[in-house]
Amino acid sequence: MNETEIESFPPEVTHQLKTYVYRLIDPRNGETFYVGKGRGNRVFAHIRAEQNLEGDELDNKLKRIRDIRLAGFEVAHVIHRHGMDEKTALEVEAALIDAYPGLTNVAGGEGSNDCGAMHAKEIIRRYVAEEAEFQHKALLISVNRSAAETSLYEATRYAWKISKSKAKKAEVVLATIRGLIVGAFVVQDWLEATAANFPGHEDAPGRFGFIGQEAPAEIRNLYVGKRVPDEYRKRGAANPIKYTYRK
Repeated sequence: MNETEIESFPPEVTHQLKTYVYRLIDPRNGETFYVGKGRGNRVFAHIRAEQNLEGDELDNKLKRIRDIRLAGFEVAHVIHRHGMDEKTALEVEAALIDAYPGLTNVAGGEGSNDCGAMHAKEIIRRYVAEEAEFQHKALLISVNRSAAETSLYEATRYAWKISKSKAKKAEVVLATIRGLIVGAFVVQDWLEATAANFPGHEDAPGRFGFIGQEAPAEIRNLYVGKRVPDEYRKRGAANPIKYTYRK
């Protein structure tokens, strides 16, 4: 039986697989474009998911799958590790997401914000940094995945699934990378994430961005270079947004 003809695992195989981590690969260039975790026939369901969706329903992963099919190919895959419990699989998935830049995964792997790929100097800097003491209502935004692609301001301000009313109460927005505060901004306004409001960006329905500027030196000096307190860095949390205030 050819690999392209396999559409599901036999029941006796499924039982042995337990939880597994897989990669989806573009056969046209050998590029891994998605890393996932699942049980049973999850890998096959992911590969076939685009067939019943159209237009705006397709995310980047499903668009890539459709492009591969339209070019006359089938999505390749590798079951990277199997026979795991859920906790171990989450760690393997996170490590692979860190190892393959440019993936279509919407969220990073569990623990990537705190324990993902870092140079030894980054690790030392993070753990010896003084812990921040918040004197303002601060909105923390992790920019781990976007800061390398644009300016820190652009990476911080666009575009987030966020409560606009709650975000507007923040006195300062702090950009963080690997648990270290790297930038501080004050906001003039939060706007819907559209190309009209943010020229040069694509529409991001259901998300918001802000217009603002770098915080004054007296505020930056309070926070930039400091470590985010542990209470705001719950291990495994995938949400890049944290508040230091409740309302």
